[in-house]
Amino acid sequence: MLGSLNGKTALVTGAGQGIGRAIAVRLAQEGASAVAVADRNKETAAETADLVRAEGARAEVIVCDLRVRDSIQEMVARTAECFDGLDVLVNNAGVIETAFTADRDRGVDALSEEVWDAVYEVNLKAVWLTTKFAAPHLRRSRRGPAIVNTASVSGLTGFPNAPAYGVSKAGVIHLTKVTAVDLAPVRCNCFCPGVIDTPLAQDYFAAAHDRAAMERELTAPQLVERLGRPEEAAKLACFLASDDAAFITGASYVIDGGALAWLGVRD
Repeated sequence: MLGSLNGKTALVTGAGQGIGRAIAVRLAQEGASAVAVADRNKETAAETADLVRAEGARAEVIVCDLRVRDSIQEMVARTAECFDGLDVLVNNAGVIETAFTADRDRGVDALSEEVWDAVYEVNLKAVWLTTKFAAPHLRRSRRGPAIVNTASVSGLTGFPNAPAYGVSKAGVIHLTKVTAVDLAPVRCNCFCPGVIDTPLAQDYFAAAHDRAAMERELTAPQLVERLGRPEEAAKLACFLASDDAAFITGASYVIDGGALAWLGVRD
C-alpha cells in the first residue's frame, strides 16, 4: 500500500501523540507530499513533524485549541494556504472525561455538566466545525479528497464511567454518514478503535479504582490477547484516506481485536 497517497496534502488533528502521530507518519510513508500536524501541545506536535519530515514529506506544525471556533478556522485556513489546498482531512483529536476531572465516579448521574460540555466540544463539535471549514478546500481538490474520522467502539456499546465520551463518539459515527451524503463526491469514513495503547487509554486505566483490573476487564473480551497498536489503527485510517478505498464512503470500520464479535470473555 506504500505510495497509495502520492502527492496528497493532509491535515491531522490530535497528531501530537498516539494514533494521530501514527497516522501523520503513515501518511508520509505512503507518499503524502505534506502533512499539517495539528495539536494543542506545540512540543509534541513538533516531535511528530520531525518524524514526518524523516519520511520525506513536508510538515507544518499548527497549534490549535479545538474548543475555540476561531482557532479551528485558522487551523484549516493555514493548512490550505501553506499547502495550496487540502486533499485529506483526518479528524482524530479526542479526549475522555479524565482530561477535565479527577473524580473517579464519572457515571451518568455523577458527571458534571461542565465536563460533559468540554468532551462534546472536542470530540464532536470540533469534528463538525473542522469538516465545515475544510469542505470548500476538499471540494476543490482533484486528488481524490477524503475525510477520515476517529470514532471508537465506545460509540457502539457502553463502557463504565465514560458517558460523554461514548455519546460523542456515537455522534462521530453518525456525522460520518451525513457528511458522506452532504459532501459527496468527497468521501468520508470513520474507524472505531478498541483498546489501543495510547496516552488516552493509559489515562483511562490510571483513573480507575483498580488500574490492573480495569485493563483486564477491557481486554478480556478481545480475541487478540493484547492492546492494539497505534500503527495498526494508522494503517486502516490511511487506507480509508487513499484511492484504494475510492468506492468506500459513509462506512464505519471496527478495529478492536475482535471484542465486539462475540459476547464472551477469555479465561
